[in-house]
Amino acid sequence: MSGMRVMHAEVVAVEDLSPVLRRIVFGGPGLAGYPTSGVGDEYVRVLFPLGGEERPPLPEVDGDDIDYSTVDGDRLRTYTVRGVGEGTVTIDFVVHDGGLAAGWARAATVGDVVGINTPKPLYDPPAGLEWQVLAADNAGLPAALRIVELTPPHVATRLVLEVADEAHKVDVPEHPKLETTWVLGGNGHAPSCLDEVVRGLPRPDGTGYVWVAGETRALRGARKHLRRELGLPATAYKALGYWTVDAERWRERYAALDDATREELQAMWATDEDPEAVADAYEDRLTALGL
Repeated sequence: MSGMRVMHAEVVAVEDLSPVLRRIVFGGPGLAGYPTSGVGDEYVRVLFPLGGEERPPLPEVDGDDIDYSTVDGDRLRTYTVRGVGEGTVTIDFVVHDGGLAAGWARAATVGDVVGINTPKPLYDPPAGLEWQVLAADNAGLPAALRIVELTPPHVATRLVLEVADEAHKVDVPEHPKLETTWVLGGNGHAPSCLDEVVRGLPRPDGTGYVWVAGETRALRGARKHLRRELGLPATAYKALGYWTVDAERWRERYAALDDATREELQAMWATDEDPEAVADAYEDRLTALGL
């Protein structure tokens, strides 16, 4: 997949999958020849219109880099891609009260326009994969289901999905070696069980991979378990914070930190150390700061 691009995308279809999950299919001339990495959790940055705009302005592109500093950061959100077709991109949006993206998705109709870039993947299992665990709350559910769709038939897959209510369950793709468990909780309505789920799942023999996606703070314990307690290498797992409970308040509290502390946190990433080790230290520091 060559060069990052950003383009306008028009809503061509809308479908409610559950009371909290809305599927929006994008098309239009901007998506002609849209590429895909072929990886189940590839993600894009979506630019939403603000203040009555018909379409959002697009950021400048410099070679392979998109300069998002050239647009209002308030209009940017990150979403995984549920599917790519001939000139179409499908994204499943969690709809809830409040929030720019959720509000837009709740009201979206055919002809509405956003901006999206070309996708990047995160799911990266080791060669010779024999089994995997996929655990996600509602925000990570679309990516988890697409990973299942793209998983080779010989890979034993344990899928654990956390939703707030029975009515929020959706159809799961068929796979010959898939075991699915639904858990009720989390998703901003109750404490998440994803940490407990990851700690409690058996790990079969052979080459495996654990992929977990959900609320950022709920996954800190899961990451520590996988990396520190089980001693897994970074190639054997991926723990992805897709969203933060009360994100606006979290950002306000972060912004209220003194300059020295914010600089300390930012400087932690300016290193050649193992990114997973840096993430460990960064999350420990956030926890100590009450974030």
